[in-house]
Amino acid sequence: MSTAMRTDPLSPALHVADSHDLIRVHGARENNLKNVSVELPKRRLTVFTGVSGSGKSSLVFATIAAESQRMINETYSAFVQGFMPTLARPDVDVLDGLTTAIIVDQERMGANVRSTVGTVTDANAMLRILFSRLGRPHIGSPQAFSFNVASISGAGAVTLERGGQKVKERREFSITGGMCPRCEGMGSVSDFDLTALYDDTKSLNEGALTVPGYSMDGWYGRIYRGCGYFDPDKPIRRFSKRELHDLLHKEPTKIKVEGINLTYAGLIPQIQKSFLSKDREAMQPHIRAFVDRAVVFATCPECGGTRLSEAARSSKIDGISIADACAMQISDLAAWVRGVDEPSAAPLLTTLRRTLDSFVEIGLGYLSLDRPSGTLSGGEAQRTKMIRHLGSSLTDVTYVFDEPTIGLHPHDIQRMNNLLLQLRDKGNTVLVVEHKPEAIAIADHVVDLGPRAGTAGGEVVFEGTVEGLRASGTLTGRHFDDRAALKPSVRTPSGALEVRGAERHNLQGVDVDIPLGVLVVVTGVAGSGKSSLIHGSVSGRDGVVAIDQGAIRGSRRSNPATYTGLLDPIRKAFAKANGVKPALFSANSEGACPTCNGAGVIYTDLAMMAGVATTCEDCEGKRFEASVLTYHLGGRDISEVLAMSVTEAEEFFGAGEARTPAAHAILGRLSAVGLGYLTIGQPLTTLSGGERQRLKLATHMAEKGGIYVLDEPTSGLHLADVEHLLGLLDRLVDAGKSVIVIEHHQAVMAHADWIIDLGPGAGHDGGRIVFEGTPADLVADRSTLTGEHLAAYIGA
Repeated sequence: MSTAMRTDPLSPALHVADSHDLIRVHGARENNLKNVSVELPKRRLTVFTGVSGSGKSSLVFATIAAESQRMINETYSAFVQGFMPTLARPDVDVLDGLTTAIIVDQERMGANVRSTVGTVTDANAMLRILFSRLGRPHIGSPQAFSFNVASISGAGAVTLERGGQKVKERREFSITGGMCPRCEGMGSVSDFDLTALYDDTKSLNEGALTVPGYSMDGWYGRIYRGCGYFDPDKPIRRFSKRELHDLLHKEPTKIKVEGINLTYAGLIPQIQKSFLSKDREAMQPHIRAFVDRAVVFATCPECGGTRLSEAARSSKIDGISIADACAMQISDLAAWVRGVDEPSAAPLLTTLRRTLDSFVEIGLGYLSLDRPSGTLSGGEAQRTKMIRHLGSSLTDVTYVFDEPTIGLHPHDIQRMNNLLLQLRDKGNTVLVVEHKPEAIAIADHVVDLGPRAGTAGGEVVFEGTVEGLRASGTLTGRHFDDRAALKPSVRTPSGALEVRGAERHNLQGVDVDIPLGVLVVVTGVAGSGKSSLIHGSVSGRDGVVAIDQGAIRGSRRSNPATYTGLLDPIRKAFAKANGVKPALFSANSEGACPTCNGAGVIYTDLAMMAGVATTCEDCEGKRFEASVLTYHLGGRDISEVLAMSVTEAEEFFGAGEARTPAAHAILGRLSAVGLGYLTIGQPLTTLSGGERQRLKLATHMAEKGGIYVLDEPTSGLHLADVEHLLGLLDRLVDAGKSVIVIEHHQAVMAHADWIIDLGPGAGHDGGRIVFEGTPADLVADRSTLTGEHLAAYIGA
């Protein structure tokens, strides 16, 4: 028998195609990585650990996943690539053995006001088809059930060329959509408080308009002053009915101002188009504050908040309309769909059942399909993205996860671990960036980066098994088995914050007294109603500073100095010391290098090829023009100050010639949250998730308020940093503040003075207070899931 024909399974000869069992990375230098080289086993679960900012995301997302995606994009034609995001090749010497990468990150879902859980997971699309086929009465195609499609009709003459002659024919068309005509598919209608839009005692030229961005010096000023519909020098309270209507409600109209063709629209249509078309969470803080002040949102009286037209709500299957189906808890909807038996729609029903079952399996059965996607937490958004991959038949792909346990109660982490292992066991490579010991424990292979963060990190300090990590002596290894103990004594409350009859989302008329002057931890399984209780009944009150999980938005021009307001006192100090304008010391204003406009680099767009960024030759990447760099403060120019770390800058502005108390106070807060290693001028886009969370916390610490609300502050934090965070929370309480923390981390629970536990389950199985008391009482009681897991954690 020839060698080629052998079928003996014990044959020692390895086929060359089976020899590519490693993903090899050599010489990775993205962000703070220092020539990192690793070899990762394929078809195994590899966990990347290390302190926040040590280079985990730079290695996994910015190097391995980015190169995989770039190479896949290059397989498309240049025409198609023109519509895709352009990705540069990562700064790495060798990347070998890559497979297709599927990234499941923590980026919040698009906060579009029309986006819901159903639309982002395609469950709505399948339901629309189902109702268009089986719903009675039959009202039309699937788009007749879509709240994003308006019903329109029209008629007119069209000119056709037929047999060499032009012929006119009358044509009619109509589209039946499911959009509610009153609220235009938004589910809510808005009413304006006119006193928040303008001061009627003033004229337009005197600055009557109080809408952000509508000053008389800009484009809006030129349009409103030059439109001719009213006198800009007349106080608004003396406007006639017609003039007031034109100012507030006039529909978009073409006008000419100073020889330029422009479109004029009344204030209210203009605000609806520019502000209210966005989700509230996606707005800038000053715009959000204005909208909260000026606009009152109420449930649409015509559709009852379902967003759907009357016709769409009238078509039913077994007495259930599509609006009823989308409002159901997904676990209930899955049971209802299983009861729909129609052979003609069997393939559709099978796929829909599988999608809904995946929600339940992944621990999101408590959501409903009509839940706006912008209201999902980072952890919920990530698990929602996982749904489309759970039933996938693909194998030999690389799944990349960014802290999949965020937002999960210890009870739910085991379920997530099982899902990750299922993906691995189907023959996939699973790469996970993670901090939780329970999730690290299931790894086949561990890569620990460090030894510290920022410039002190970027090296592989350990590579091997979980047991090897425990014995390695690295920061992660030393803290791996850390367990916080219960406090020997708890603080005495100074008062209480009353919440009565809370019914937001799944809350079932909750009454609770939240102690003040102590550290309170609100916990419970994912979906039990923690955020609904605190953000719905506490956050909006006077004196409450709420720090949610919302992402920091910032371009590559934004940095810690601009985000925290640190740059203002620095600019003023430089201006005062040199007798010049503060604007000279901003790279986004007068002091910017004219060649690169203060960016420090010049970007060359190469269409579908990756753009090229070259350091500006004139300013050598310093971002300022040469004349600005001749001005000094304490012997340093502005570019040297922005290149300092927080710790260096704190020392620099704390004493001597450069002493600036306002800057020193902000830098002290950044140090307090453990960001002493950050460079104050580095772009926000280079910060990790945990660093951004702490930067946000440092900024809010300056706000005047007696009660702090923190939503999962341990997100993105290494085991060693959690200890640092607990110290910070203690300092806040000892300074006389009340701190309320929504948290799943057992170390934070053990450190609390008072615990409020919601449950017992998620969705309509939750929404009740199942325990109130001290951590010691919760452990002794063990009557809830949280109690059981906390007892196991502290070894009780």
